[in-house]
Amino acid sequence: MTSLYPTPRIYVASLSDYNAGCLHGRWIDADQSADAIQVEIEAMLADSSEPIAEEWAIHDVDNFGGMHLSEYESIERVAELGAALAANGPAFAAYAEHVGISDADVSGFDEAYCGEWGSFQEYVDDYVEQCGMLDGVDELVARYFDYQAFARDLLFDSFYTAPAPAHGVYVFRRF
Repeated sequence: MTSLYPTPRIYVASLSDYNAGCLHGRWIDADQSADAIQVEIEAMLADSSEPIAEEWAIHDVDNFGGMHLSEYESIERVAELGAALAANGPAFAAYAEHVGISDADVSGFDEAYCGEWGSFQEYVDDYVEQCGMLDGVDELVARYFDYQAFARDLLFDSFYTAPAPAHGVYVFRRF
């Protein structure tokens, strides 16, 4: 499957080499299975010039949208986050930043994510129309509906936003 987003990667370093004053490691794509990541880590360790290279750590990340991984993040978690980022891009990273990386998961993201909008007000205007909130309300009365006040109240209580890289905002429901 080809992703629309840049491939999230981790830089994994051999700790034996690091302790010996040598930088030895490899960039590994994080949007693959935990088993595939493990195979690449083992291959990197096998290429070490140190006689016993068994321990490793994550020393850097790329295309993780500002998320910070622990040096010793589990490979399963790296694969899970990598797949979520490959599928959802920076919107998932914004969600993870808000809920915390340890609580970020795809099902929570899918429940919360309302899309990318030019502004929160655009989202609310569409929300009011799609929900039919003013259907059946006399036109004279409907004219007095305060969209800005409604948007402000929703943002305070039921939704949050995060800046989208291109323009506008990502909109998320609070739970």
